[in-house]
Amino acid sequence: MKNKIAIMGAMPEEIAPILQRLGSYTTIEYANNKYYEANYNGVDLVIAYSKIGKVFSALTAATMIEHFGAQKLLFSGVAGAISDQLKVGDLIVATKLAQHDLDISAFGHPYGYVPEGSVYVQADTTMIQLANEVASEMGKTLQEGVIATGDQFVANEERKNWIGSTFAADALEMEGASVAVVCDALKVPFFILRAISDAADMDASFSFDEFLETSALESAEFVMKMVDKIVD
Repeated sequence: MKNKIAIMGAMPEEIAPILQRLGSYTTIEYANNKYYEANYNGVDLVIAYSKIGKVFSALTAATMIEHFGAQKLLFSGVAGAISDQLKVGDLIVATKLAQHDLDISAFGHPYGYVPEGSVYVQADTTMIQLANEVASEMGKTLQEGVIATGDQFVANEERKNWIGSTFAADALEMEGASVAVVCDALKVPFFILRAISDAADMDASFSFDEFLETSALESAEFVMKMVDKIVD
């Protein structure tokens, strides 16, 4: 059976460079979103941005797998740093992911846990290994760590520190863990790559829009090299 790989981002800027690289693709409108199908070096790709947040990202991931038949999923986007080892522009790949805003602790459960679930979802180790090979070939440093996901942009230092200590999390974003839950349930290997967009060392001259554009280009190159390795 021919490989079909899903490439996903949360925002249009995150997938634009990938579509540009491919040049030609088919656009399919389905479930209030646009999906782009293309053939790349003999492998079928389905590409989409989900919109921001856990519900949209879960819907998009499930659609890519169930409707479009994706057998592997690569996600790339941006994240905020919790770990002081991470600086703006650094790349982090998730080893495992948790939902920091999932809270039924009133019933005696740990934060991030629901019955019949688990606090963490483990990412695919083979794809993490491939990512390290790609980083080495590109001359980039790729850090591995725990990523925490929630449905709010966390700008509060106290909350950020709480998430860091509660989940041993290195970075924060708004889609990864929900994508991980879907992929894990449907037994689809997945990989979550994030470029750090804000950190403790922020300065006033920083422009998020400019950063998003440059990091999207870098992530696109990284993801397409990952696809090359998966195909090989």
